[in-house]
This record gives sequence, C-alpha cells and structure tokens, in this order.
Amino acid sequence: MADVTDVTGVTDSAGATRVSGVPVDGTTALASEYFQSYSVIGLLALVGVLFVAVAFGAGRLLRPIVPTPEKLLTYECGVDPVGEGWAHTQVRYYVYAFLYVIFAVDSIFLFPWATVFAAPGYGATTLVEMFIFLGFLAVGLLYAWKKGVLAWA
Repeated sequence: MADVTDVTGVTDSAGATRVSGVPVDGTTALASEYFQSYSVIGLLALVGVLFVAVAFGAGRLLRPIVPTPEKLLTYECGVDPVGEGWAHTQVRYYVYAFLYVIFAVDSIFLFPWATVFAAPGYGATTLVEMFIFLGFLAVGLLYAWKKGVLAWA
C-alpha cells in the first residue's frame, strides 16, 4: 500500500488513512485529488455560464421594446431588402481578403522566426527558411499586382 496522506482524511493510531471511517489507499487518494481539480474547473464553467445567462436576462428585461415596421425589416448591410435574394459581390473584395491573409500570415511568422534566428546554431537554417517564405509572399504579391488589385481606383 502506498504511503499517501489524503488532505481530507484522518490518520488513525495504526497509521492508516481513513475518510469517514473507510480506509483510503494510494489509488483512492489520487482519484480524490484528480476529481477535486476537475471540480474547480466545473465550478468555474458554471460561474461563466451563470454570468452569461444573467447578462442576457438583464439585457432582455431592461431593453425597450418598441416594434416599428422599419425595425421588423431584415437588415442587409444598409441595403433595403427588395428584389431577389441573390446579390452579386465584386471579386476584388476576395482579392483584398487574400492580400490581408498573405500579410497577416507574414507578420505572424516573423516574430517566432526572429526569436529562433537569435538562438545559437539555427542562423543559416532559419535564414534559408525565411527567404523561401518571403518567396511565397512575393509570388502572391506579384499575382495581385498582375491582376491590377494594387491600383487604387
């Protein structure tokens, strides 16, 4: 039997740990600690759910309810919802999103790269990796330039 002292247990005169008169071995003590740590997580999750529920309930009780025909219309980004449900979106917005992703990934990659580059023994390898990565970015930027996206109209 393992010599484990349970925080909630009481050690009797024979040296055995007992919880409510039941002997506790090492496995039971470990299980008790295991579930105790999860009870803290469960309690925190419960507090979070209650906080959100109270916030939504308070918002529902405190908001003014004045329905008007304008408020009951479907809102579509400031455009009145008349005509067909299908609208054409200009392709240039997708290219702007593409450019954003290119440069966001670039900025995310640069910070860890700079820390690894400073580590001893990784200088040449990380330098080559960065030039390969910048090559991919250059190809994406060249594609956007060829499509005429970078010209402001």
